[in-house]
Parts: sequence; structure tokens; C-alpha cells
Amino acid sequence: MSASQNLIDSALFISQGAEAASIFLLPVIFSPDNDIDSIGQKVYKAQLTSNSSPILLKHRFQKQYRHPTLDASLTRSRIAGEARTLLRCLRAGVNVPGIRMVDATNGVLGIQWIEGESVRKLLPGEAEGEDNEEVDLLQEYGISIDEIMNLVGTEIAKMHKADVIHGDLTTSNMMIRPIKSSQAELILIDFGLAFQSTLTEDKAVDLYVLERAFLSTHPDSEPMFASVLAAYEQRMGNDWAAIKSRLDDVRLRGRKRSMVG
Repeated sequence: MSASQNLIDSALFISQGAEAASIFLLPVIFSPDNDIDSIGQKVYKAQLTSNSSPILLKHRFQKQYRHPTLDASLTRSRIAGEARTLLRCLRAGVNVPGIRMVDATNGVLGIQWIEGESVRKLLPGEAEGEDNEEVDLLQEYGISIDEIMNLVGTEIAKMHKADVIHGDLTTSNMMIRPIKSSQAELILIDFGLAFQSTLTEDKAVDLYVLERAFLSTHPDSEPMFASVLAAYEQRMGNDWAAIKSRLDDVRLRGRKRSMVG
């Protein structure tokens, strides 16, 4: 049994999507067991310790509907690609989780666990009676909606300046992490669909995806998204004009598709 599988077996399962299972791993250390597995490898067990930080494991499990060779190749490629994207963001100063382990062969990526709340839960939601809950959370985190929008626009601009396209920008994929005696931090998460591109079109589509997410998730969100774009423009500088023009084109294409079904 691989060390990665030992970690998964020792972890607390959180959720499962179509492509990967996210697993919360309690603080651990590796310790060799006396057992030897069926192929002669020494077994390592994960043990709890108070001296290490929690890790989130993302496991791309085997897909039975794909040929095993193709599945293994795609798994390695996607885990390695996500790890490279996170490293690129970290080097560019984008707030993303740190990488703790990469096992591309077994489809496991270990990243820093982010303590905090998703932006989706901090903003007004669709469900009746959610507003009071969001107000309480905003007060708890000591941050306003305007400040969150500024952080969102700034962080996306930093990411786009590094020529990273997220591919799935929603308010669920943004975390607010409280910092003592300082303004809260916004962390971008879930780069499973991310890729690198210098194309203005790709950056405009990234923004359009986020705009649609705002409209579908948060009522009367047009002013909020306008604040996101204002912060984005300020950070992007001279690059903004071309991206804005392309964003307008993408919006027009989106409206045409909606009209024709």
C-alpha cells in the first residue's frame, strides 16, 4: 500500500465530486510500521500530532469508465498541472493554498488547509432568511462587503497578471481567512480546471464566468460585481482596456446564446 493511500485511509472524508474526492487530513506524522505489504514495501502509518498543520488531500480516484492506461495518464497530468499552477501563483504573490505533497502517480495532491469561510457564505444569498446570518459572519470577520469585493478583484488581477486562468471562478472558490490585528485575507482555491494563457479572451471569459456566478447565486449583485471590476481595473492598469473590450464581446455572445436557447 502506498504512503498516499495510508494518508487517505487515516483522513476524515469531506466531500466527493465527479473528478476528485477532497479529504481533510488531521495533523499527522509518518511512522514506519513493522508490516510489509503484498509487494514487499514497508507500510507507513499516519499518526496524530499537535505539531503539524492540517492538510487537505485532493484525490483523483480511478475512473472505471476510462481505459486504465488513459486514466492513469490523465490523472498524472491533471495533478501535476494543478500543482504547477499553484506554484506559479505562489511565486507571483497570489493568495492560494500552499502545496504540502504531490503524488501524481496515485492522483493525490496535498494542500494547505485554509481556516475561514467562503465568500459565498459571507454575501447575501438566495435562501430566505440568510441575510441575518451573513451580517453576523461579516461582523465576526470584521470585514465589509465592499472590502471583500476589493479583495476579489485584486486577487483575480494578480492571478491574471501571472497568466493563470482559473476556469471555475465562483464565490464558493474564494475563502476569507481572518488575520489577527490585520485585514482579512482572500484565498483563491480549487484550481482543478486552471490553465496558463496569455490570451485576453481567456481572461475575459474567466471574468464572465464569475459574473454569471454572482448573478445566479447572489441577488441584486450587479453593484458588487462592478466593485470587483473596479479593483481589477486598478490592479491591471493598461491591460484592462483590451480585457474590458473582450469582456463586452463575451457578454454579447452569452446573451445571444440565451436568446436562441
